[in-house]
Amino acid sequence: METYKEKITIKLWAEEDRPREKLSMLGRRSLSDAELLAILIGSGSRNESAVELSKRILHGCETDLNQLAKLSVKELSRFKGIGEAKAITIIAALELGRRRKDIVPVQPVQISTSIDVYEVIASQFKDLNHEEFWILLLNRANRVTSKHLISKGGQAGTIADPKIIFNIALENHAASIILAHNHPSGNLKPSQSDLDLTKKLRSAGQFLDLPVLDHLIIADQGFLSFADEGILT
Repeated sequence: METYKEKITIKLWAEEDRPREKLSMLGRRSLSDAELLAILIGSGSRNESAVELSKRILHGCETDLNQLAKLSVKELSRFKGIGEAKAITIIAALELGRRRKDIVPVQPVQISTSIDVYEVIASQFKDLNHEEFWILLLNRANRVTSKHLISKGGQAGTIADPKIIFNIALENHAASIILAHNHPSGNLKPSQSDLDLTKKLRSAGQFLDLPVLDHLIIADQGFLSFADEGILT
């Protein structure tokens, strides 16, 4: 026997029920950001549907999903109607989306320009509010064989230990190394410590026959390549 809900049209259903049915019938691309977020949230309240709550959250992030992805559980929980469980669900979903872009292809990427480097490593720095230092290891064909997190720091900087970097490179039989770190501030200008560290690593790499080919500083709006700028000292 049909239930009452099955007899009425989708347009008459509660708003918080519509996104799921819309996705099922029309596909995921038919949903707005607010509707997709509403599916994650699951339910609203007596005075506000899940879609309305989602719109309020997105409005608080200036409708920028990148800003939303940077919010912590505590920050998301400040929105009325979002508890810890819903906040964790949102963060987990956004993190899965970020990781999807980070899947290493079967055929290692060959590096020929700084843009190639950026496309390989940029996702590691997505939505970070602190600095991280990474290295890419390349084989003799300039193909990326692996990438490694060297250190994490605060908003002002991070420390990269040359001994750790070259130990990892030697253990993985790398032919060359590319350095990369982010500036959460958005400033792409290298600091004096960035220049000094690069010089030290370049010198050590020459001695070990493990050349440092480039050093990228990455921010939300783009990147700076030491090699492109002629400052790979």
